[in-house]
Amino acid sequence: MKGKDWVWGISIFSVAITAVPIIFILYYGFIVFHSAAGLSRTVFESIAVTIVSSAVAAFVIFLVFTPLAYELSRKSHSVWEAVSDLPASIPHPIVGIAFLIVGSPLTPLGRFLISIGFGLFNTFQGLVIALSFVAMPIYLRSAQSIFASSPVEPENFAMSLGASRLRVLYSVLIPGASREIISSSLTAMSRAMSEYGSVAIIANYILTYPFNGAQTVSVEIFQAYGYLGPGVAITSSALMILFSLAIVIIIRFVGGGNIASRNRSGGYR
Repeated sequence: MKGKDWVWGISIFSVAITAVPIIFILYYGFIVFHSAAGLSRTVFESIAVTIVSSAVAAFVIFLVFTPLAYELSRKSHSVWEAVSDLPASIPHPIVGIAFLIVGSPLTPLGRFLISIGFGLFNTFQGLVIALSFVAMPIYLRSAQSIFASSPVEPENFAMSLGASRLRVLYSVLIPGASREIISSSLTAMSRAMSEYGSVAIIANYILTYPFNGAQTVSVEIFQAYGYLGPGVAITSSALMILFSLAIVIIIRFVGGGNIASRNRSGGYR
């Protein structure tokens, strides 16, 4: 290799500035402060709320938005793509306020939802819907790329035998790219785990089964910082980083390594 590899050098610097804050939180959270309150049962409950609700949201996203990802990978729908990108471009407290209005008695839909016991304010289902909304663009774009890179021959052959597009999607395309789809769903889950803005408004406290009285970890840490001091918040943050790291490792394992290794092996199946 002639000369200096500036790309490699800048990449090392980029990784370093990403890793340094995380390393500091882990060190100060577990070594310097090591707050008992930051490792309390309440914190573990908030982590459980975050992981379970984010996993459910990822599953909802897969069910609802996979057909849209397939459609956008095969046909041009500029307006549809613009609308589906909106959750990624608007401040997320606005998302919380929007669902607060949607689920309120002010709207016919809200009155109907309340009448059947499906409230959105401070409920588990409201939390899942908000997380699904903000994490959806990540899954949608990833799944769209997966379907766009999939070979069309098996798809065309199945449709030539009379299979519908929906059947082709679930019997041909998804099984053929199952690892990548699962990895995309887990990435959406990890995005949902980090959400704060919409959650703080629509589901600050969960007042329904199965997490009655609990909060998401982002809300829990923010309140701990304000009321219990930075030591508690830092320890709780360090604990959550370990769980987030576990999710990231699972994503890398399920996804079959990094992009470069997939490209060397021929890309997606």
